[in-house]
Amino acid sequence: MKKTFTTATLAMIAGAIAAPALAQDITFWSWRQEDRAVYEELIDQFEAENEGINVSFEAFEAASYATVLSTALAGDQGPDAMMVRAYGAFETVAAGGYLMPLDAESIPGLDSFPAAALTAETLREDGKVYAVPFASQTMLVIYNKDIYDQLGLSVPQTKDELLANAKAIEDAGMFAFANGTATAWQNETIASALASSIVGPDFYAEISAGTTDFNDPRFIEGMKALQEYSEYFPDGFTGLDYASAQQLIASGLAAMFAGGSFELANIQSQNPDINLGVFAAPGVSADDPKLVGVFFDGGYAGNANTEHPEAVKKFLAFLASQEFAQQFANKLGNISPVPGVTLENPLLQDVATLNQSSVPYIFLTNFRFQEPSGSVLIQAEVQRMLAGESDPAAVGKAVTDGIAIYHEPFQK
Repeated sequence: MKKTFTTATLAMIAGAIAAPALAQDITFWSWRQEDRAVYEELIDQFEAENEGINVSFEAFEAASYATVLSTALAGDQGPDAMMVRAYGAFETVAAGGYLMPLDAESIPGLDSFPAAALTAETLREDGKVYAVPFASQTMLVIYNKDIYDQLGLSVPQTKDELLANAKAIEDAGMFAFANGTATAWQNETIASALASSIVGPDFYAEISAGTTDFNDPRFIEGMKALQEYSEYFPDGFTGLDYASAQQLIASGLAAMFAGGSFELANIQSQNPDINLGVFAAPGVSADDPKLVGVFFDGGYAGNANTEHPEAVKKFLAFLASQEFAQQFANKLGNISPVPGVTLENPLLQDVATLNQSSVPYIFLTNFRFQEPSGSVLIQAEVQRMLAGESDPAAVGKAVTDGIAIYHEPFQK
């Protein structure tokens, strides 16, 4: 009997040695359904380097993701690791105590990320970082280089030059800008992409410091410039939605599109032969700083209640690594905030260069934490102004009055 017991015990020990020690299965949720293949490829690399940790990737429809994630977390059915939004949407999840706090000890290299990227994933209440930032997005002008070359146009250095380019494009029988205003959130991107250089860097610094508001003449001038540019939007642009505007630029029917760097891959997927360039809409003078609006687009977080915290931290450390970020940038066409990443795509490199002279995408970065959010206000007011129902001064007043409900510096 003793011999039989010993043989069985040895068999169990041999089996334990043959299997990965402490095998851990973790789940990873995302709203990026279109990126599944790349994420699964990168997860395979992580699993090969971390025997015994198995990551299951699940992607949801973007519009419903926040609701799906919040409901799951509240019911203790959430994923072990997850993509989360930034700024106000991030705080909605982080303030509930659902996310594990992160630091450079648990996530090597986290402290080398840009301060603005970490701020986007920091809970203001306790000052702790709860997610690894994954991408920046840039508001700028995307243009069709072939149309510019065909018409002998160059990248504009002043507002008047940009308006002249727009007129020349229209005179040639094409749409100058593809933009419409029927999709509300697009009005915020249009304002940032086209007006930032007119408004100027000092205004954004003072808004953040609480020493001015949106009644400031510099902001009003930016709205006036936006009105001027809208004269070169397609006829009926107030009824033109986001998808239709994208098709105009992708098809080559329009020469320019004021929007985000996140549009580039989408436009090129619709038309692989299109020859795109990017520039910052200029200021009044050629000497004015040429500014783009920048925000950070979310992060990777761990569930505070996961059964496998060490495995999750290892996975988050991989997502924060240069090894991951390099492939993320070049395979998914995003600009990673991980220091030292090199961009193979020359168009993305041009965006990264523009980012060196940037201002915050202010209504998201500063005023999307309470209601009415700055984003909702500016989107509605720009829509009204460009429909001829309002004017630039009224935009500044309505936005300021709305934010003043909860923002003390605007209550003076």
